[in-house]
Amino acid sequence: MRRVGLGKSSTPECQFLGSSRLGVLVTAAGSGYTRWNGLAVTRWQGDATLDSLGSFIYLRDTQTGAVWSGGHQPAGVKAEFYESAFMEDRAQLTRTDGSLKTVVDVIVSPEDDAMCRRISITNLGKKHRTIDVTSYEELALASLEADAAHPAFSKLFVETEYDEVAGALIASRRRRGPLDKEIYVAGFVATGTGLTDAVEYETDRAKFVGRGRTLSSPISIINGRPLEGSTGAVLDPVFALRQRISVPPGSTVRVSFWTTVAASRAALLPLIEKYKDAAAFSRTSTLAWTQGLVELRHLGIDADDAVLFQQIAGALAYSSPALRASEKVLQTGALGIEAL
Repeated sequence: MRRVGLGKSSTPECQFLGSSRLGVLVTAAGSGYTRWNGLAVTRWQGDATLDSLGSFIYLRDTQTGAVWSGGHQPAGVKAEFYESAFMEDRAQLTRTDGSLKTVVDVIVSPEDDAMCRRISITNLGKKHRTIDVTSYEELALASLEADAAHPAFSKLFVETEYDEVAGALIASRRRRGPLDKEIYVAGFVATGTGLTDAVEYETDRAKFVGRGRTLSSPISIINGRPLEGSTGAVLDPVFALRQRISVPPGSTVRVSFWTTVAASRAALLPLIEKYKDAAAFSRTSTLAWTQGLVELRHLGIDADDAVLFQQIAGALAYSSPALRASEKVLQTGALGIEAL
């Protein structure tokens, strides 16, 4: 386990998780990306200063109106205690805000193209708490290069819908040519105890964030108004899912937000059914832990090497000035172009 605090390095500390097709990056602040078969499922820019894009979880106390997030990003609210723990099978974000302790576990299934963000909320106080928990991720469903070159144009080809039978949001990209890859993505909430009311959803970023606002204070979170449920060919597609939970004193309630990816709708629907079960997280967590140990043993990598490799990968994802040669070396040209 690698424990990381906020602001300890010049670039974001991060952990890479994944299977053969699905890759997930999680930073110590809770940002990152999801990629599948060379395509960007979620939008990401690799901005080490803002570090403001990823798959997030918002929390809002329905009684006081207080708003914060499962990680430091995107709300940016300072916690009384905050720590990130990186392991081979998961990334874990822990924070304490008043009498509530939250733990976000991010795991990737080793057997399917599925990723889960499970938040555990523990009520350390003496009063009953009712919390609105909202997941959010911006959809790209395109190559990283195409999305970065013209994001507004790329967004026009993404369509969203809510499948009432499956109980999940589904997004797909209209193909522009025969060489374009098919991609279908689903977002849904796993059932569990302590959940009240039906799941709310929204796929239009403009309606979720609000005019003139940012992800640090979206209007749908600050005002606590119900999500409008917009779907279709929205101009800026996102997945936003909300579940209201009741947390009695001294108890812990967990909510799992799943994202699954497939090459067709027919292949996507069985994944939704499989991972909607309340026991899916526990099973996937055990498989991911076992897979991590087996992979390290197969590659002959010990725990220290695994940590080092993750740090090197993070330096490649976020360019680190600490690794840059001195100005004197750069001005003299070092060994010259031929040495490359």
